Amino acid sequence: MRNMLIAQSGGPTAAINASLSGAIQEAIRSGEIGQVYGALNGIQGVVAGTIVDLKAQFKTQEDFSVLECTPAMALGSCRFRLPDPDKGKEIYDAIEAVFDKYDIGYFFYIGGNDSMDTVDKLSKYFAVKGKDVKVIGIPKTIDNDLPGSDHSPGFGSSAKFIATAMQEIIRDCYVYDTDSVTIVEIMGRHAGWLTASAALPRTVGARAPHLIYLPEVPFDPEQFIRDVKEVQSLTRNCIVAVSEGVRLADGTFAAENFQSGVVDAFGHRYLSGVGKYLESLVRDKVGCKVRSIELNVLQRCSSHLMSATDVREARRIGSYAVRFALQGHTGVMMVFERVSNKPYMVRIDAKPVSEIANREQLVPRDWINPKGNDVTEEMFDYLLPLIEGEVPYPTVNGMPVHFVIEKTVAEPVK
Repeated sequence: MRNMLIAQSGGPTAAINASLSGAIQEAIRSGEIGQVYGALNGIQGVVAGTIVDLKAQFKTQEDFSVLECTPAMALGSCRFRLPDPDKGKEIYDAIEAVFDKYDIGYFFYIGGNDSMDTVDKLSKYFAVKGKDVKVIGIPKTIDNDLPGSDHSPGFGSSAKFIATAMQEIIRDCYVYDTDSVTIVEIMGRHAGWLTASAALPRTVGARAPHLIYLPEVPFDPEQFIRDVKEVQSLTRNCIVAVSEGVRLADGTFAAENFQSGVVDAFGHRYLSGVGKYLESLVRDKVGCKVRSIELNVLQRCSSHLMSATDVREARRIGSYAVRFALQGHTGVMMVFERVSNKPYMVRIDAKPVSEIANREQLVPRDWINPKGNDVTEEMFDYLLPLIEGEVPYPTVNGMPVHFVIEKTVAEPVK
């Protein structure tokens, strides 16, 4: 029996460890996989040979339950672009040596757009080398921008947190009978799915947020001020949700002067600052009380507000990845295909990762209103099933308990 290696990469989510749990449990249940190993800190951990024995760390079913309620990456992450084989021979040699050392026949990489590039390159590399290694991508991203899948694990829980936080912000904003503008900055470089979820309080009677701006539509600062003034002609408290990545008509980020300009390993700029930029703009052009709120990392790692749908689906897609690998699939990413909204049903399949890597799935333009400052009813039909249900999480002394992976490097089992 060949062994399995699994790793996590990219930005954290509240549900990514549920996919890890599903994959480990399926591998153990199958009886067709020998050892179950994990690489610390993504593909960089594979290159470095920091491999841990995962099977030995889970003694009871409760351990898996705790893991599934643990946010972020239990195995750690990285942001590392794997070079093409002809430009990084030493890196591929190191990866191959680790796979040989631990007799890896199945490799699973849990990640987003850039991680799927690694899946694509590795699956092609092993094919060219004539090595029988099944390489499969397991999706995750709070941005929900992986193409080919109805949605991505991790998004539903982030959407639930954002909707809940927005509902609480709305209550706070109406405490005082004063003209005010509250701007909530939400993650989203090119895709506005997360910011769109800020509209969900309307499904339980709220009238806010009054304005929603997504990166898919060019942002006009002058029109923004006109929009705010129009809202204030109807209500004293104007509440705005805006994606961190909104851009002007010329393609530059609206808040470029408020951002550091620093980029990550994939050339992506670190974004934040649009809330402060708009706060300054409103203070100058409108002159009322104004504040901006940046949800920051809370929107991706708040396990106390996980969606039960999200966690259940994250576990299932991890489990299905192992099943598909055992059936002989490689060079694919697992995907959700929505069957219906009412009742909500999805099926799990796989698509060639080469059709997914380095691409983005944006909010359809017809799910954004003509003025570009709100979402349409189609967005609510899409979002609501993804945030359904609550996840009971373990606590001690009133505090959540998390599962921590023991990071001692494992010796190969002979």
